[in-house]
Amino acid sequence: MPKTYRWAIVGLGNIAHSFVKYFDQPDGEIYAVCSRSQAKADAFAQEHGIPKAYGNLDDLLADGQVDIVYVATPHNYHLDTIMPALKAGKHVFSEKAITMSSAQLTAAKTVAAEKQLILAEAMTLYHMPLYQKLHDFAIERKLGALKMVQASFGSYKEPDVTNRFFNPDLAGGALLDIGVYALAFVREFLTAKPYITGTTMHRFSSGVDESETISLRTANDELATVALTFRAKMPKQGIVAYENGYFTIDSYPRAEQALFTDSTGKTEIVKAGDSKQAMNYEIADMQKMIAGQLANTSLVKTTDVMDVMTAARDQWDYRYPFEK
Repeated sequence: MPKTYRWAIVGLGNIAHSFVKYFDQPDGEIYAVCSRSQAKADAFAQEHGIPKAYGNLDDLLADGQVDIVYVATPHNYHLDTIMPALKAGKHVFSEKAITMSSAQLTAAKTVAAEKQLILAEAMTLYHMPLYQKLHDFAIERKLGALKMVQASFGSYKEPDVTNRFFNPDLAGGALLDIGVYALAFVREFLTAKPYITGTTMHRFSSGVDESETISLRTANDELATVALTFRAKMPKQGIVAYENGYFTIDSYPRAEQALFTDSTGKTEIVKAGDSKQAMNYEIADMQKMIAGQLANTSLVKTTDVMDVMTAARDQWDYRYPFEK
C-alpha cells in the first residue's frame, strides 16, 4: 500500500481555500490547518471537514502525524513558518515567492539538506504538463538553439496605499507578487542560470515597486526580457523563440496550450494538461519528490529566480522597512 501523506495548511486565506477545493490525491489527505486565531482555524476545518485545527504553530509542528506543511501565509511571513517546520522534521511546500531574498532561501535550503527534507515552491508553472511537452516538441522538431524568451505580466490595482499590494510593510510591489511568475516562465526555458544585464524600476507613491523591466542573459548567450506593472493591464503572455520557430503561450502560469509558429509562418496548437488541475499537479509532484520518484529540479529554478529578484532589488537599492 502506498503511504498516505498528511498535509497541514498554515495560513487560511483565499489560496488555502483553493488548495482544499482542488486537492485530490489518492495517497494524500489534508489532515490539519493552522491559524494565529484558533476560532478561524476551527471554522476553516469545520467548513472543509479537516480533522485537526490549531491556533498555534508550535502545537501543529508537535503533531507527529503531519508529514508536509503547506505555507499559505503572505510571502513576508513565509520564513517564519518554513524554518520551524523544517527544524521539526516536516517537508515544506511554500507559496511563492518562497522567501524574501536569496539569503533567506539559502538558510532554508541548508536546514532542508541537513534534515534530508524536501523544500519546494508552489509554482504551478513548473508542474504543468504543457511545459514538458514543449521541451519535447523543441527536440523532436529540431527547433535548434534557444535564442530569446519574453514574458509580460500587467495587473491593474486600484492605487490604495492600505492595500497589501502597495504596502511596503507587507512586502508589496510587483516583483515578488507577479514578477515571480514571469521570471519562473523565463527560467523554465533557459538552459543556464540567468544574470541581469539591465533593469529599471518605477516606484509607487508608497515606495514599493510599481513597474519594472529586467533584461537577462545566460552563459549560453540566451537572452530574456521581463516587463511587469501593477498599474496597467497587460497580457500574461510569454514568447519562446528558437532558431527554427517560436511558441506563444497565453496565461502562462497555468497554461494548457501554446501556439507554435515555424520559420515559414505555419502555425499549430500544442496542448497538454488541464488548467483546472494546476494545483493538483504540483501537489502530486511534491509527494513524488518526497517518495523519491521525482528529482527536486524545481528548487534549482526557484533559486535562480530568487537570485534574479534579489539582484534586481540590489540594483534598485530597494529594501523593505523590516529589512533595514
